Amino acid sequence: MTPEIVTAVASGVAVILGSFFGFTKWMITKFLSELKPNGGSSMRDQVNTNTERLERVEKRIDDIYQILATR
Repeated sequence: MTPEIVTAVASGVAVILGSFFGFTKWMITKFLSELKPNGGSSMRDQVNTNTERLERVEKRIDDIYQILATR
């Protein structure tokens, strides 16, 4: 194998690996940004909203049980 072929193969492998790692870093950054609250549009904000709603529903159910238990 000539040095030109070795260089070409090494360059190709480096480009493929660089692209793979760059894409992986980009995807991880995007996923992590969804886990931080940002004012309403992230997944974390939706989880917080659903948690608050669930707590309100649980409180209402507890109140209903309390009313039924006193009758």
